[in-house]
This record gives sequence, C-alpha cells and structure tokens, in this order.
Amino acid sequence: MGQKVNPHGLRVGVIKDWDSRWYASDEKVGDLIVEDQKIRKYLKKTLYGAGVPKIEIERSNEVVTIFLHCARPGMVIGKGGEQIEQYRLAVEKLIGKKVRLNIVEVRNPDMNAQLVAENIAQQLEKRISHRRAMKNAMARAMRAGAKGIKVCCSGRLGGREIAGVEHYHEGTIPLQTIRADIEYGFAEAATTFGRIGVKVWIYKGEVLSQTLRTTPRTMDTSKPYQERRERRPRRDGDRRGGFGDRRQGGGFNRDRQGGFNRGQGRPQGGFNRATNPSRPAAPAAPAAPAKEGGAQ
Repeated sequence: MGQKVNPHGLRVGVIKDWDSRWYASDEKVGDLIVEDQKIRKYLKKTLYGAGVPKIEIERSNEVVTIFLHCARPGMVIGKGGEQIEQYRLAVEKLIGKKVRLNIVEVRNPDMNAQLVAENIAQQLEKRISHRRAMKNAMARAMRAGAKGIKVCCSGRLGGREIAGVEHYHEGTIPLQTIRADIEYGFAEAATTFGRIGVKVWIYKGEVLSQTLRTTPRTMDTSKPYQERRERRPRRDGDRRGGFGDRRQGGGFNRDRQGGFNRGQGRPQGGFNRATNPSRPAAPAAPAAPAKEGGAQ
C-alpha cells in the first residue's frame, strides 16, 4: 500500500526544524499538543485567504509565541494593526494563556509547496482544468528558481466517474536524499463531484551547512566525498562476480556436467558411441586431405 513517507517528517531533526518548539513534563505533553493543534486549526481556518503555509509555536512558562508565516501579511495585520490584535485576543480566549503573535512574510509564494498546492486546489474549485492548473504552477515554480517540482492530483478529475491519479514533474526530486531540501504541501479542493487531493513536492537544492544537524548525526562534510564513505571489507574474501561465483566459472549448475543421462554408469547417448563395451568401436574415419584455398 502507501509507499510514501512525509518528506518533512523524514527530515525533521536533520535539516528541518520542528514546528512546535517547547519542552514540558510528561503529563502535560498530550494536552499541549492538542492545544497546538487547536491554535493551528483556528488560525488556518480564519486566515485561509492570506495564504498561511505554516504556523510555528514556541512556549515559555507564561507566554505562547506564535510565528504565523503568510503570503499576504496586509490581510492579517489590517489597518494600523487592529486585525492582528483581534486574532491575538481570539487565540488567548481559545487557550486561556497569554499569546504573542508574530508575522513572518513568505517572500516567494511560488516556491512554497503548501501555497502552490492550495493555489491549485482553489483553481480546481473554479473548474479550471487540472492539467492546466498543474502545469502553470510547475512553470511558475521553476521560473522562481526551484531545482525540481512534482505535482499530483487525485480524485474525480474533471468530474469523471472513476477516480484516478495524475502526476507531473519537472527537474529533479531526490526524495531518498535526506540532505535534499524538499518541501511538501497538501491541499484539498472541494468540488461539486467530491474532494480532489493535491500534493506538491518542491526541491530547492541540498543543505550542506550543519545548522540543525545535531552532534551525533553529523556527517563530516570537511572531507571530500570519497573519504567520507567508509568501505566495509568484503565478507567473503575477494569474491567479485555475481551469482554463483564460488563454483568456478560462474553460471548456474556449471560444476556438475548438466544434461540428462550424463555419465552415471548409463550408456552414453549418441549413435554407436565407443563407451558401450558390448559393441566394438567404429573405426576412426581417415583425416580429410587439406583443401587448397578457401577458409580452412
């Protein structure tokens, strides 16, 4: 079944940081996680139009600090900062703690996977063809400087009876490379035919700095690449070849002379073969005289 792991979760603690950054005693952790989820759900729902790709939460003893990443900060802040104050008070009322709300502007929305996915979903709701929406988004991301992008839409595309999946990609997307900075976004389009899921992967290049890589997991990037890989000694001496090299001359079944009926005291096949003692051996034919010319 599903073979895809979330690219962000796979890289957390290596090149990506956690979205919730706080520490609590064991009995409080569950409640605080639920609280984080509540905050995220509320802000995402109320500010969907402002384009909110991610919400980071930090906690100290008395204050909850929220970093709200958004593409259109003007919509959140409002005239003279009155809107943002309303949202802050609403969140304070929701969780009953002191809240600081900081806004982080997303500089390049075309390169943000979550915003690209939401943008495609909004176009699908307006009945724009899914292929066109996907191709446009991909072209914009590549122009904005992405190294690669993959987009996938699944559901009743174009209102068809049987749901299906369509993928498009451009550039490179090394999902298995943990130091590759891959951003992943998911959004749903609520069309009249049902939900359509949109997934976006954007590759932005490799992260080689040691910023988040914690001490035990670091690779020594100061050495050249070849020296970094420790060669394990081969387990069985110098066996080089592929399958069945222990038997000389590789190949399956090479050491027993294969073939049916081959030399187990049974008469050798072939007409009038000399190994059968009951029959006299046929006289050897005289050697043919060498022909002149031609290929010998």
